[in-house]
Order: sequence, then structure tokens, then C-alpha cells
Amino acid sequence: MTEPLHGEDPEPCDPFPAGPLYVPVRPGPSQCAARLFRTPLGDRTAVGFTTERGLTAALGPGQAWIRLAEPALRALTAPLGVTTVTVDPRFTAPAPARVASPVPAPALRIAREGCTR
Repeated sequence: MTEPLHGEDPEPCDPFPAGPLYVPVRPGPSQCAARLFRTPLGDRTAVGFTTERGLTAALGPGQAWIRLAEPALRALTAPLGVTTVTVDPRFTAPAPARVASPVPAPALRIAREGCTR
């Protein structure tokens, strides 16, 4: 029989703790603050990526980041009521494409008469 592991257990669906993550940050009043995101259901979540390439692919090359272990990220966001950490989110929407020139809207014909039922 094997001995049980000591320390923090991973979530049931996680095969192992995520370890050091690339965590997106934004400028804060004193230094930087972890960016928080929303899940598809609207719950707040902290996000971390296992590779810098994954972070850049999801959030762009200009996104600032720091390295944090998963337990440190959880401890950082817990006082804010954020209890979920999403690692390597798969479902991200691409940034909207920039339009070179505005497309004119079709002309609308406005009726000058009163409404009839």
C-alpha cells in the first residue's frame, strides 16, 4: 500500500498542481496587480498560463506578466473572493479586427407620417 501524499491536493479534475504560471498583470497603485477575468458563466477567475507562448497567443505580445506558483496566485486572489484559477484557458475570443475605413451605413428612409395600426 502506498503512503498518502502530504500537502495540498490538486483538484479532482487536475492530474497535478499547475506549478509556476505566467500570470497576466496590469499596472496598479504601487506595483502591478493580477488581471482577473470572467468565466463563460460570469464568475470571476484568476488566469495563469503554463507557457509564455500560450499567454501571448491568448492576450497579445504587449501583455505584461509575472511568474507565480498556483498556490501563490490562489492566496493573492482569495481576499478578493476569487476562488477559481483557470490554467491555460482554451476558449478565448480574438481581438476585434481593425477596419481601415468606416463602411457607410445604408441610407434609412424615415417616414414623415404618423404611425398607423
